[in-house]
Amino acid sequence: MPGICDVRAAEDGKLCSRHERLHVGAECLADGVCFRLWAPKAQNVDVMFVSKPSDSQAMRREEGGWFQLITAQARAGSLYQYRIDGELLVPDPGSRFQPEDVHGPSEVIDPDAFTWTDGLWRGRPWEEAVIYELHVGTFSPAGTYVGASALLPMLVDLGVTAIELMPLADFPGRRGWGYDGVLPFAPDSVYGRPEELKSFIQTAHGLGLMVFLDVVYNHFGPDGNYLAQYAPSYFTNRHQTPWGEAINFDGPGSSEVRAYFVANARYWLTEYHFDGLRLDAVHAIMDDSQPHIIAEIAAAVAPLRASGRAIHLVLENENNTASYLQKEGCTSVHIAQWNDDIHHVLHRLLTGETSGYYADYAHDTVRFLGRCLTEGFAYQGEFSSYRGAPRGQISKTLVPGAFVSFLQNHDQIGNRALGERITELSSVPAVQAAMAILLLAPSPPLLFMGQEFGCAQPFLFFCDFGLQLAAAVTEGREREFARFPEFREAQGRARIPDPNSESTFEASRLDWAQSQSKKGLAWRAFYRDLLALRRKHIVPRLKMGRPLEQEYEGFATHGLRVAWRLADGANLVLYANLGEGRIMHGVGSETLLYREPVCEKESQEGDLGPWAVRWYLSDAHMT
Repeated sequence: MPGICDVRAAEDGKLCSRHERLHVGAECLADGVCFRLWAPKAQNVDVMFVSKPSDSQAMRREEGGWFQLITAQARAGSLYQYRIDGELLVPDPGSRFQPEDVHGPSEVIDPDAFTWTDGLWRGRPWEEAVIYELHVGTFSPAGTYVGASALLPMLVDLGVTAIELMPLADFPGRRGWGYDGVLPFAPDSVYGRPEELKSFIQTAHGLGLMVFLDVVYNHFGPDGNYLAQYAPSYFTNRHQTPWGEAINFDGPGSSEVRAYFVANARYWLTEYHFDGLRLDAVHAIMDDSQPHIIAEIAAAVAPLRASGRAIHLVLENENNTASYLQKEGCTSVHIAQWNDDIHHVLHRLLTGETSGYYADYAHDTVRFLGRCLTEGFAYQGEFSSYRGAPRGQISKTLVPGAFVSFLQNHDQIGNRALGERITELSSVPAVQAAMAILLLAPSPPLLFMGQEFGCAQPFLFFCDFGLQLAAAVTEGREREFARFPEFREAQGRARIPDPNSESTFEASRLDWAQSQSKKGLAWRAFYRDLLALRRKHIVPRLKMGRPLEQEYEGFATHGLRVAWRLADGANLVLYANLGEGRIMHGVGSETLLYREPVCEKESQEGDLGPWAVRWYLSDAHMT
């Protein structure tokens, strides 16, 4: 049956030599290579070897549209393509590596050739998660796995416990965010070879860092995707997505498609030892069948957790579908979701913006923030004026750990026309107030690369398509922003960086010299101190279980009080002034844990100056 086959493992059961044998792509055998391809539309398929094109070999047709060839003429390192019906040359959709990009030949990779030394690593509990999202190509000067590895100790020193890599699935060209990938099993060659990615992950584990991967199961990119020409059942016109026809998860032939993506999820977790996945835009994964494909992926991943590994699946879902998330006592491994609502609320408070989806947060903004901090989503079924329909499901029954909170990420920066970071749009006191709230609240926080040193550089949308597609992307981006007042005129739109220009990519590369400036060191100290407090006072209590009670209330004009009674009986209380005037707040019996601004002089107890934040914590059962 096509799908996942056996797991190779060392006799001692350690993680270090385990990988799964896939029923797709090229698999090294003791005396050759097994090639498998699902091509139900094809009449015949040949394997073409780049080193000796004349030595092409026909694949044997099997039931269900599968083709297979076992040959001693191939080995690890062999470059090959499939020839469909004597004409069309295509890469392997199960390719583990594309050294010459998406249109070139695939390379046979032997997973056992890399020697793992992280056999005792089992991950970290979710309560410890402090996530740092990065784009490999712009994170380091080299833009490679090797370059990124050298910077990992700085993240550990900061207090980060998990790295989240933007998508790696092979995409066209030398530059891209990764969301236009077309070969899900092949980490893009622009960042290095597969063994260098494995070495990066192994280095991270040695430093105590989890590594998550952003995966895209809602569409294939527009350039380099040949599947429709020999396996049209990968797609369906029954559903539409923002990128065209949806992937077929619920129609004829969908069993093979589902197996392909389930295998991919387990592949990254076993063959590369990733500690978790972030599933991109699951609201755009159309599936009317039961179980939904993301539930099937979760079920397929569950045995890895049962073996003793801490595996975490995180969702992105703008529909606020709470039913996907883990509930107390539930065995689901969808442990959390990115909480766009808390970003939108804080962005609105910090910048005053009300265009686009920020219009939904223009009123009752402080109350929305309190709801996000205690219940997860701001919209839990209420009508969204921006969408013209109700949005969300009840989330207040979920644990705080089910919601990943952030003030910056790749979307919220890069999808702006000019890619500005929040520190370019708001004041330092306002940004520090927002982060003092997020970093000590019970929900796991996420930082975007460079945020920790107050990076002033933009993170822009960039790609590297061929001429025709490149022009369409550039024109489409200009049309997208033409509805905003500052870009309605041609002169304004001319300011929007061309996504296909290499200069746009280079402008987004982190300048690490900024981290050593006076400003950069001050920002690092700010983040490091807050994360140290989180690690010492908040995380141990989160490990004891979910909060027993939680409540919020607004006061004055921009005042917010939030309280959690934690599992050990301790009270965690936040008072915040999210505006420019001074306000008063009540005084409880808890001990002051943190104040921002740190050196602000209060005229009297309970006085909150502009953008002031106070955290209080009782000492119940903890020292």
